Amino acid sequence: MYEELLALERGGRPIRVAVVGAGGSMGQGLALQCGLTPGVRMVAAVDIDLPRAERAAELHGGAWTRTSSATETRAALDAGQTAVTADPSPLVAAGREAVDVLVEASSSVAAAARTVDAALRTGIDVVLMNAEVDCLLGPLLHQTARESGSIVTSDAGDQHGVLMRMIDEVRLWGFEIAMAGNIKGFLDRSATSRSVAEEARKRRLNPVMCAAYTDGTKLNMEMALVANATGLIPARRGMTGPRVGHVSEVLETFDLDALRDLGVVDYILGAEPGGGVFVVGHCEVPVQREYLSYYKMGDGPYYLFYRPYHLCHLETVYALGSVVLDRRPVFAPLERPVAEVIAIAKTDLSAGTELDRAIGGDHVCGEIEERTAADAAGAVPICLLEPEGGQPARLTSDVAKGEPILWSSIDLPDGELLAAYRRQEELLGAAA
Repeated sequence: MYEELLALERGGRPIRVAVVGAGGSMGQGLALQCGLTPGVRMVAAVDIDLPRAERAAELHGGAWTRTSSATETRAALDAGQTAVTADPSPLVAAGREAVDVLVEASSSVAAAARTVDAALRTGIDVVLMNAEVDCLLGPLLHQTARESGSIVTSDAGDQHGVLMRMIDEVRLWGFEIAMAGNIKGFLDRSATSRSVAEEARKRRLNPVMCAAYTDGTKLNMEMALVANATGLIPARRGMTGPRVGHVSEVLETFDLDALRDLGVVDYILGAEPGGGVFVVGHCEVPVQREYLSYYKMGDGPYYLFYRPYHLCHLETVYALGSVVLDRRPVFAPLERPVAEVIAIAKTDLSAGTELDRAIGGDHVCGEIEERTAADAAGAVPICLLEPEGGQPARLTSDVAKGEPILWSSIDLPDGELLAAYRRQEELLGAAA
């Protein structure tokens, strides 16, 4: 891929990237990376926080200008400058004439879904660094992409993207996947933006997003994306997450014989190497096992493969190349999802409570659940609880700490996000 991107650079035809959510940590990292990788150029930095979008443009390098209208944005693009704007709509309207790939790196759900849908319909390819919209509406967005001839993909650099690339390789070798796992450093299901404020400050993160990392919501979304692309399922709601010292202990920690027939997603807690991911493959072929023993992989039949890092925005350029050069997603959901990330009460909640920002908020966290079980229980996907148009969801009955938020216990205002989710449910029902 590097040589192909280098050829684009030498030919003066770099991949033109618009980064939505450029003011966030990942957006700024990607802006920097687009200035470092040959054959890639950021043509627009989009964020409601314009000073942070300007910072992204500075990190990228080259000429940039702030724009506040469609005319100004188009003029900046025509002049070869990076447009810094709060509004992605002029970029989307310009289509493939101005933008090759839109990277959605914001923390919104409804606004992100709207922008991504519009971009795909105009022929712009999309990379989703936004796991929330990816997890909630992936099948619908992929259907839109197929209809328009564009490509939408999950990101290559976050844990789920790295895991999927590993799974593809391990399957290529002829192994059966017994487990795909994440290495989580710390978990506090009751974390709030206030409780993690100091940690967020140290890591230069938005406290709300830091809370979503700490309470496990992001972890569960990432593993749901892997589940829905592979058919692997959680062994139980929220996964098991045993605490171990090192990833090498996985083979002794889990009852792999019991899990093998299912094929599961899970995680380990507090283990080294932090920030990594792992795959457990199964092989019964005697001659292959002799080779693997010689390669110091153990005696089998279970084999542990792990990667001690994921590099987020650095690896997103792999996704950019995949969609533009190869015309394929890094990975995509199966026709029928097998997992959902449902809202779980962080504390005892009373009827009448108006739920704050769902992801990283004070009231709920997200846990992966088998889709059949989530549907049977009537559990609400956490991403649907994002307040839309200033109208929060309101509980109509008490919900105890640790219990799921049910459709029967909530008044969820109608909006674009709920309408899109219902369209997806109709699509999935038709495919059944």
